[in-house]
Amino acid sequence: MTKKSPDLHGNVPDNSKVALLLVDVINDLDFEGGELLAEPAEAAAKRIASLKQRARESGIPAIYVNDNFGKWRSDFKKLVTHVIEDDTRGRAVAELLRPDADDYFVLKPKQSGFYSTSLDILLKHLGAETLILTGWAGDICVLFTASDAHIRDYRLVIPGDCVVSQDEEVNQLSLEHMQRVLEADIGLSTELSLSRFT
Repeated sequence: MTKKSPDLHGNVPDNSKVALLLVDVINDLDFEGGELLAEPAEAAAKRIASLKQRARESGIPAIYVNDNFGKWRSDFKKLVTHVIEDDTRGRAVAELLRPDADDYFVLKPKQSGFYSTSLDILLKHLGAETLILTGWAGDICVLFTASDAHIRDYRLVIPGDCVVSQDEEVNQLSLEHMQRVLEADIGLSTELSLSRFT
């Protein structure tokens, strides 16, 4: 009997009790209401980029959890190229949050990052217990991903300044819901001490 590989054959070299998830940040925003996300998303992207850099310095891996937008032949690199090179509405955000070569990515077919994806397997191989969720939209994909993470007993940190929705009031209500029901920490990213996880 072949012994189970503990590291997915070297494809998951990191080991970390915490992982940073960037939900749907590589996005052309070419949909109804996308124009409402563009400006707040760009502001949040600057904060996410800063948080991602701090996470990298602390040895915390970044995982891009992104829609495939119904394009079943798409891949993540093509998605990044499209958003940036085709001068889409989401270009400024994608340029700020362009993935690094050693980042992970998971393409998702529906709202939750866990639904029909390899995300949970990846997190288990990383040894993650705490997830820092960022991205959009707070009332849809971030909420669904957070709910599924909570059901799987992950501890949730959802920095309120790194999550946006089309409607700011709805976004705040969603954050408060995740704090109350999912036991998420929704404090600001600038006040988040990553050293407590490492």
